[in-house]
Amino acid sequence: MTPPAARTPPDTVIYAVGDVHGRADLLDALIARIAADAAGRRARKRVIVMLGDYVSRGSSSRRVIEALLAPPPAGFDRITLRGNHEDYWLHYLDGDLDFGRRWFNWGGLAVLADYGVDIGARDWHDDATLADVRTRLAAAIPAAHRAFVSATRTSWRSGDYLFVHAGVRPGVPLEQQDAHDLMWIRQPFLDSTADHGAVVVHGHCIADAPVLRANRIGIDTGAFRSGVLTCVALEGEQRDILQT
Repeated sequence: MTPPAARTPPDTVIYAVGDVHGRADLLDALIARIAADAAGRRARKRVIVMLGDYVSRGSSSRRVIEALLAPPPAGFDRITLRGNHEDYWLHYLDGDLDFGRRWFNWGGLAVLADYGVDIGARDWHDDATLADVRTRLAAAIPAAHRAFVSATRTSWRSGDYLFVHAGVRPGVPLEQQDAHDLMWIRQPFLDSTADHGAVVVHGHCIADAPVLRANRIGIDTGAFRSGVLTCVALEGEQRDILQT
């Protein structure tokens, strides 16, 4: 017997947005597309779910955070999830220099420039430099920005869909999932064909095109380098893709 198709709650449309990574220009363009799309729908409850990784790699992490601090478009609710790059951010600012070292290896240096922290030609791999840069970055980041990142959540459930940044651990009940997995997992989640108890909508793993499978929907299309920021619109059993 074919299982029933996943559905959103009645009278609800959900717009899930993939990894922005400092591309404020693409976020602005996609939000405009979402607003235009919603104008043609009957659903009265409209939710934008940001799947995390707002910062790093692109040149406008600060402006992305400012956009998400502003109220959502009129008539919309907004959910902001935490990605692994926000996890890097919080651990480093809390003093974990190893997290900072790994973050800078994966695009975090762009955040320094965006917040006006210049390290010049210094070798940021050593602990002394990482500690100094952490202190300077912490002083440069507005309190509201840090509070916003701290307040992000690791998952959100609506109807038959679970929204996370990275994925879930196959075989573990959804209510028992580890927060680290929700932000960081790749394998074995990507290869799993298991029914996770909800269709998992996620980013984190770059693909040339959205990945729509029976148990997951992946919408990280590498916006920071491709120029393509992707959203999946979910209403009832319907799924539509919006892109920049």
